Amino acid sequence: MDIRTAAPEGFQAVWALEKYVQANVDSTLLHLVKLRASMTNGCAFCVDMHSRDALAEGEDSRRLFAVATWREAPFFTDQERAALALTDEVTELGPHGVSDEVWDRAATFWTEKELADLLLAIATINVWNRTSVATHKQPPMHA
Repeated sequence: MDIRTAAPEGFQAVWALEKYVQANVDSTLLHLVKLRASMTNGCAFCVDMHSRDALAEGEDSRRLFAVATWREAPFFTDQERAALALTDEVTELGPHGVSDEVWDRAATFWTEKELADLLLAIATINVWNRTSVATHKQPPMHA
C-alpha cells in the first residue's frame, strides 16, 4: 500500500508536521534522531533515506554508523546524547513512559518550545517508521 495515494489527506497532515519539525529542529540533530528511531523500529526505508540525507548535508559517516551504539561511541555531544536518550525512550515507550532522568536531562539543553519541537520530531519519525514498516516500504536498490 502507498499511504500517499490511499489516504492523501492523512499523508498531507503528517507531511505538514514533517515540514514543521524540519523548520524548527536543528538539521544535524534531526538527522540523528530520525536515524536512531528508524534503527530502533527496524525501518530499512527510513534508515537508508536518513543516512543518505545526512551524508549529503555533510554529516560524518562514522557518527552515522555509531548512532546504533551512541551510548558507547565518543562522537556525540552531551546535547546530542540527551536527544538520543529521549528518542530511545519515546520510541520504546514502556509502561512508565519517559523517565524523569531522561526528560530532566533534555530540559537542561532546550527551552520548553524547543523541547516540544524535538518531541514532535521524534513522534513524526515514529509515524513514518510505523507506516513504512507496516507497508513493507523498501529503499531504492540504487541511490
